[in-house]
Amino acid sequence: MTVIAAQLYHNGRSAEPVSLEHCPPMPQDNDFVWIGLHEPSEAELRAVQKTYGLHPLAVEDALKAHQLPKVDVYGDQLFVVARTAHLENDTIAYGETAMFVGQHHVISVRHGSARAHTELRAQLEAAPTLLQHGVDYVLHAILDFIVDGYLPIVETIEEDVLEIEQRALDAFLERDQVMHLFALRRELIRFQRVLGPMGEVCSKLVHLEMPFLDAAVRPYFGDVLDHVKRVESMVANLREVLTSVFEVSHLLESQRQGTITRQLASWAAILAVPTAIAGIYGMNFEYMPELHTRYGYFVVLGAIAVLCSGLYGWFRHTRWL
Repeated sequence: MTVIAAQLYHNGRSAEPVSLEHCPPMPQDNDFVWIGLHEPSEAELRAVQKTYGLHPLAVEDALKAHQLPKVDVYGDQLFVVARTAHLENDTIAYGETAMFVGQHHVISVRHGSARAHTELRAQLEAAPTLLQHGVDYVLHAILDFIVDGYLPIVETIEEDVLEIEQRALDAFLERDQVMHLFALRRELIRFQRVLGPMGEVCSKLVHLEMPFLDAAVRPYFGDVLDHVKRVESMVANLREVLTSVFEVSHLLESQRQGTITRQLASWAAILAVPTAIAGIYGMNFEYMPELHTRYGYFVVLGAIAVLCSGLYGWFRHTRWL
């Protein structure tokens, strides 16, 4: 079902359902129609276009659903595009919500969004004094609803990154963990490409002059802008944490490799002593010094033991072993 809800609101209260083909009379300035569509067909959106006089370029954008967040002004109407986001496993999936806003109508068109506006509509209907502000407050509420969905995404990724950071401090990161970090970094970069335009949308609505944008509602758009900036700051900080995890992991791995290299070099130097002595006395010459010495075997073993012990003590002193 593509038409989720279509209601006329009178004095901030739901008055009656409306059809897509007929625009009801608006006896008061704050009366408006709120129509919610979910992935509508072209015929349904064309019917709404005809009834409410929507601009054809805006309708085309709403049908394609491949737009970055933006605000377009068409005469006395606004066309606002916002990007929704939600986590699917470790990937951020994006949707789009397009909003047509006029003096007496708000038409929201959702594509690929995991969160319906049913709960939001119920919350707003429970506060008629706020809905009395009209279409501008509904526009703010939808944007705020979308931006509030960003925070759990960042918090979930943050917990994941901090867990991997602890693993990097405890042991070597496996290849799949490193690839996972790169995937998270890529997702955050893409997310930042959405957050920037979303901030521009909210900033433009704060300063935009339209007949149905009440000055009393402008601070609400400013509040949504603050939320976007907060998420942007968290994403930027999270990218820095990811970079630090890579750097710390690389430094610790280099340190561990250096420790192993020093240990191997130390043992190689210690083993070189008996190897060299045994190599010398293993040569098959008839006339060699001390070859027929009575206690030569024990003297050589003792010399090997003393030299090896001395080298071992030195390497322990220098913390190579």
